[in-house]
Amino acid sequence: MKLYYSPGTCSLALHILLAETGLPCERVRVDLASKRTEAGVDFRSLNPKGYVPLLELDDGQLLSEGPVIAQYLCERAGRGDLLPQSGDPARYRVLEWQAYISSELHKGFSPLFNPALAEDAKALLRSTLAGKFAWVSEQLQQRDFLCIGRFTLADAYLFTVSRWSRLVGPDLQSLAPLQRYLVAIAERPAVQAALAAEGLDA
Repeated sequence: MKLYYSPGTCSLALHILLAETGLPCERVRVDLASKRTEAGVDFRSLNPKGYVPLLELDDGQLLSEGPVIAQYLCERAGRGDLLPQSGDPARYRVLEWQAYISSELHKGFSPLFNPALAEDAKALLRSTLAGKFAWVSEQLQQRDFLCIGRFTLADAYLFTVSRWSRLVGPDLQSLAPLQRYLVAIAERPAVQAALAAEGLDA
């Protein structure tokens, strides 16, 4: 397999899952500004959407969209701890969180990276995101992980998305349960390995 990624983007969550599962996978870095791989290939010829992550399977098929790739990796590795099997009620708790992070947090950050967006619009978006992260933090008051009592693909995703607040806001430092959680997740060996692979600090 090949994972097309860009450091610090949502592909970091998949890097974490690859480290957790030990699945063999080549990593191909993509420059999102030029839309070129490190070998100079036009990334849009592989993924016309123009963004990472993209997973090339052993048979050459291409799979896009991070939450779907995450499910594929966990199921291919047979890691029911990261994503319970179909029919297990715990699976739908994990996917419930995955959907929330994707639609309410991830997509909420996207406009903040747009330099053309007016600052007053960004301030409103930051305020909205801050409220959603406050709710997430409340859920973590008595938990070490998002759900089902253990680390899952949803934790890899939340860790990744939460890091973007360092770049564009909102300030999440006052959310003590969330900060405790992020520090603990960052200490996992697989997370450390993924950060190192992307040249990122914890």
